[in-house]
Amino acid sequence: MGDTAFIKDKALETLQIEAEAVLKLKERIDEEFVQAVQAILACKARVIVTGMGKSGHIGRKIAATLASTGTPAFFMHPAEAFHGDLGMVTEADIVIAISNSGESSEIVKILPIIRRIGAGIIAMSGRRDSQLGKFCDYFIDTGVEREACPLGLAPTASTTATLAMGDAIAMALMSVRNFTSEDFALFHPGGALGRRLLLTVKNVMHTGEDNPLIHKGKTAKDALFVMTDKGLGAASVIDDHGQFLGLITDGIIRRALAQDNNFLDEPVESIMFKEPLTIAPEKMAAQALHVMEQHKPRPITVLPVIDAAGQPVGMVHLTDLLRQGVV
Repeated sequence: MGDTAFIKDKALETLQIEAEAVLKLKERIDEEFVQAVQAILACKARVIVTGMGKSGHIGRKIAATLASTGTPAFFMHPAEAFHGDLGMVTEADIVIAISNSGESSEIVKILPIIRRIGAGIIAMSGRRDSQLGKFCDYFIDTGVEREACPLGLAPTASTTATLAMGDAIAMALMSVRNFTSEDFALFHPGGALGRRLLLTVKNVMHTGEDNPLIHKGKTAKDALFVMTDKGLGAASVIDDHGQFLGLITDGIIRRALAQDNNFLDEPVESIMFKEPLTIAPEKMAAQALHVMEQHKPRPITVLPVIDAAGQPVGMVHLTDLLRQGVV
């Protein structure tokens, strides 16, 4: 068992070293960095990220971040590239080559071929005087004074710095492209953000036979049967032309029952909510949730969906939004 104080000290020392390495990168955001970002912006094809070992792992993350924020990108393993995968590279691409030393043999071997193909090369390295530094079109300095590893061997501060610089490139590109949260959602349709920003009310509402409707002349008793059958606890009240007039809910009926049983034979038009909250089918599902939650004095659980012609085309229930992951 290690000494508690020693363990904490080494952990804090690691974080301090890596934090300092990242902060020193601010001095490297120079004109060449800007030119590299502009080159990516001007690229009509893809950004291909490559790196060996730990640099490769960082490269995969950088490629993934670029791809998810509006810059077409993928990772290419340098060893596999030397054995055929260089066929993926075209003269219209830009290659980001990552090597802290700038001398990784797998990277160095493919540089002349990439140059012959005609793709641009951006180096992310700690040594400008390395073979990678000499071969590239743009050099981004990710060097660190020391690694957090006590032996100075395991890439730690250097990989953290490279990852942070990759994020700096991606965020600069994202901002210049005016990449929006809606754009982000398009690339993440399976995530929570994607569901909130892509799902519309039309995607989640109960419609057709599942949409609870009742004519204004029907009784409260009839409304109970409709609500029981559809299972949403409410029904849209319509006129002879199918126009929306109001909303009848099980809450209205419960409160009326507490006062007078005779109301069950009254027309729903006389007891309905005449101005309930509603929503249009093309609105975002997240907006439906917001409308429900903001209702005073307490949140509501159902929203009639009304189209431009004033007809109730569906009903949204809070459980639908929960099921779809909008909440």
